[in-house]
Amino acid sequence: MSRRLPPLNAIRAFEAAARHGSFTKAAVELYVTQGAVSHQVKLLEQWLGLPLFERFGHSLTLTAQGRSYLPALSKALDAVASATERLGADVLAGPLRVTVLPSLASKWLMPRLGAFQTQYPEIDLHISTSAELHDFSADAFDVGIRSGLGRWAGLRADLIAHEALTPVLSPKLAATHALQVPADLASFTLLHDQPRDLWPRWLNRVGAHEINAAQGLSFSDAALVLQAAVDGHGIAMGRVFLAANDLAAGRLVQPFPQTLANDFSYWLVCPKSTAAKPRIAAFRTWLLAEAGASAWTG
Repeated sequence: MSRRLPPLNAIRAFEAAARHGSFTKAAVELYVTQGAVSHQVKLLEQWLGLPLFERFGHSLTLTAQGRSYLPALSKALDAVASATERLGADVLAGPLRVTVLPSLASKWLMPRLGAFQTQYPEIDLHISTSAELHDFSADAFDVGIRSGLGRWAGLRADLIAHEALTPVLSPKLAATHALQVPADLASFTLLHDQPRDLWPRWLNRVGAHEINAAQGLSFSDAALVLQAAVDGHGIAMGRVFLAANDLAAGRLVQPFPQTLANDFSYWLVCPKSTAAKPRIAAFRTWLLAEAGASAWTG
């Protein structure tokens, strides 16, 4: 049986205007102009052959027919919205397997997972940390978060963030020695991660050739070296993106404005053939938005 239905846009315009008692507020809700709402309501009245509103200047009042029509329309539109949300949840529901660098997982991703779970409760994240670039051929993971140049054959790579390097240390340690120019670093223990060339590169960048870049403590992971700095064991050559939370919270301070661009950046990668899958697309959208909002600008 064919249905005799009025235009959907006209229905939406009338329902919003009737619910708000205002064409202006309906226009805000529907992201259109007030004139567009008024036009759609007039089309609906013409299609029905009866008035739905009484207009007195800027005043808007429902007619008896409009008051009778509104509840059924609101209920029908709510049902359509609910059915659409359920369909979207069914598409998103299920596991999403993520392989991520250990340092990025602990210093950046983990503090933000609660926000993802709140936004996408139907997606079950499975997080695995590894420094190895997974090739996805064994189908063990859906997406990876990696450091590199963004060029991997067969993979879509979305830039999460560029990386910059700068010294960071705890405010308590910073208060123990004068630290006004790079030459003052001679009074501090240097903290290194891998590769161990980060301090020499930064010192060369600022012209502090008198500093012994070989001295100090060495760690195998960027998260460990940042934690050592937080704990006051020395001054680290910090990866600014990873250190953003500690800097914002005041657990670390940046004594010098000079930064050194790192060759590698952080990327979200997945096979091109699966990049459009709803769970992967949802994670990508959320992750890139979080990265954009968390950049350290101090």
